[in-house]
Amino acid sequence: MRPPARVWSVALHGVDGVPVEIEAVIGGGMPGVHLVGLPDAALNEAKDRVRSAIVQSGRGWPNERIVLALSPATLRKTGSRFDLALAAAVLAAASAIPPDRLHGTVLLGELALDGRLRPVRGVLPCLLAARAAGMVRAVVPRSALAEASLVDGLEAHGAGSLAEVLDWAAGDRELDRTVPPAGPVTARPIPELADVIGQDDARRALEIAAAGGHHLLMVGPPGTGKTMLAQRIVGLLPELGRPEALQLAAIRSVAGRLGERDALSTLAPFVAPHHSSSAAALLGGGSGVARPGAVSLAHRGVLFLDECPHWPAAVLEALRTPLEEGEVRLSRADGSVSYPARFQLVLAANPCPCAPPIDRDCTCRPDVRRRYLARLSGPLLDRVDLRVGMEPVTGFAVDGPHGEDTATVRRRVLAARAAAGARWNRHGWRCNGEVPGTELRSRFPLPKAVLEPLEKRLQVGELSARGADRALRVAWTLADLAGSDRPDRRDVDAALYFRDRGAA
Repeated sequence: MRPPARVWSVALHGVDGVPVEIEAVIGGGMPGVHLVGLPDAALNEAKDRVRSAIVQSGRGWPNERIVLALSPATLRKTGSRFDLALAAAVLAAASAIPPDRLHGTVLLGELALDGRLRPVRGVLPCLLAARAAGMVRAVVPRSALAEASLVDGLEAHGAGSLAEVLDWAAGDRELDRTVPPAGPVTARPIPELADVIGQDDARRALEIAAAGGHHLLMVGPPGTGKTMLAQRIVGLLPELGRPEALQLAAIRSVAGRLGERDALSTLAPFVAPHHSSSAAALLGGGSGVARPGAVSLAHRGVLFLDECPHWPAAVLEALRTPLEEGEVRLSRADGSVSYPARFQLVLAANPCPCAPPIDRDCTCRPDVRRRYLARLSGPLLDRVDLRVGMEPVTGFAVDGPHGEDTATVRRRVLAARAAAGARWNRHGWRCNGEVPGTELRSRFPLPKAVLEPLEKRLQVGELSARGADRALRVAWTLADLAGSDRPDRRDVDAALYFRDRGAA
């Protein structure tokens, strides 16, 4: 029996890559291919794809017993990204290619029957894991080179076919290389806040939400600008740092939504699924290992749910855990995965089912109106920090004063974020909306006179303990926007005002 050959690939577990050593041994029994190491159906089918690709690439297939072992053996391997590594392992074990070029190299890609190299999902998180494991180079499909180049400290090579990879391994040719992009690319233009007519309360609530990372509910008739305002919150949020942009890009890569032009966008994501979306589309799911959903694609950005009373109640209730914990945990037959989901939730709703442009034209009975907004449960609304009612626009003041533009409001938001960051960074939090209530009360207690409105609401049962904590976080954001060291009584009253507005 010939000595085993070893090559490397990467398995994905959620958005975390796990380096996989592939060993190939030829000889010692009847001809056949045996794949061990908990492969799924797609990986088991790789035996036929690999054999055909090798033959079509002009190499001979060993007519002997071939054992391919993927380690760690206890980790389930899924997908077709191992094809290229399996083919290289077989040929290295058969001494058809020298193994030297494969040392410290991770191989990713699906093989077509004619030897073409096809793209696979999750290249970015796979290469991040490979770099952490000490790999020095990677060979990926040519179409994935832009994604692979985002990983610093790892040589990325792109190939279009198995034959190109084998010639490179033999030292007969060089593979394509890319230069990492000079800087991040903003994927889309930022909508202008000044386009929104009127709605002073809603504009103020939007600014507070952006400054503190708070969740927001807007209630109003159609045409009052709820969707316009929601889309404009992204322009107020700070840009993502490189680690955050890489994390978001890794999520998009696993979901198959990472484009070449905006691979490392620093613009906070804005995700707006339709109200007919399933729980799997919102939270993540699918057969085998669950893939990320809308809540993870909105990580470090905004998840906008328009017409929220029309969403299925069970789907809305499923948001409660990620809203509190900043991640979503999904369990399937092939294992459990966790995806990050630290997003700002923005909800929009009409005041009633008939939703006329002017409220006085409503034909709904009072009990129908109550039941409509009651589809948003108390526990879910308790996690929404800001609620605002919106009124119909009564005129176009072309020559009159316009609202502030995005740049002006964004400067205040960034200043407030900087103040909150200076206060919380050493404790591990980025903004007021992430601070646990117990920590807020113990580390930065406020005078009893300032907290008196909250105490009164708690005593009469108009506010839950969670609601009081969230109102307190909003008060801290109002103080940051005003340039104050800590909230005063007016900030607490204003926080309660925005909690009472809308569909309270």
